[in-house]
Amino acid sequence: MEDFFQVGIITSPHGVHGEVKVYPTTDDVRRFKRLKEVIVRAVPEQETAMDSQAADRILEIEGVKFFKQFAILKFRGIDTMEAAQKYRRCSLMVPRSNAVRLAKDEYFIADLIGLIVQDEDGSEIGTLKDVIETGANDVYVIRLHSGKDLLLPAIRQCVLAVDVEQGFMRIHVLEGLMDET
Repeated sequence: MEDFFQVGIITSPHGVHGEVKVYPTTDDVRRFKRLKEVIVRAVPEQETAMDSQAADRILEIEGVKFFKQFAILKFRGIDTMEAAQKYRRCSLMVPRSNAVRLAKDEYFIADLIGLIVQDEDGSEIGTLKDVIETGANDVYVIRLHSGKDLLLPAIRQCVLAVDVEQGFMRIHVLEGLMDET
C-alpha cells in the first residue's frame, strides 16, 4: 500500500508573489483549504536541475484560492515568481494519515493498481493496470496473462471482492467482455 498520495501537480507560477497554480489530482479540490502542509516531490528529470532545497521538501501552505479547475497556493517562504518557478511540474503529496476518509467499498486508486485479479473461481487471470475515471463509474484496466487488456466496469455485478491487504481482486466478467479484448 502507498504511504503517500498525490493531491496535485504544480503547473506554473501564478503572479509575482510566489503563488503557484496547481492542477488537482484529488476528487475534491476544496481539500486544499484543510491542508496545512504538503510534500513537494520533483519528477526525476527535475531532480538534477533543482537545488537540494526544492526536491522532496515539506512546504507550509500559507494561502489557498481557486481559479476555474485550479487551486492557487501560496507557500510560506516562497515569495517571488522565480522562487515558485523551480517547483513547476512537481507533485504535491500528502501522507496516508492526511488522506480523505473513504466510505465502505471505496479504495484509493494507488492501492488498487497492481492488485492480482482473479476470476470467480479464484484463478489468477491478470493484474489491475489502471483505473479510468469516467464520471458514471470507474473502469478497471486489467492486463490479462495473454497480454491483452480487459476493460471492466467497476460495478457490483463485476467486482465481487477487493482485498487490498492480501493484494487481490475477485471479479465476474460479464458475457461478451472477454471477446472484446
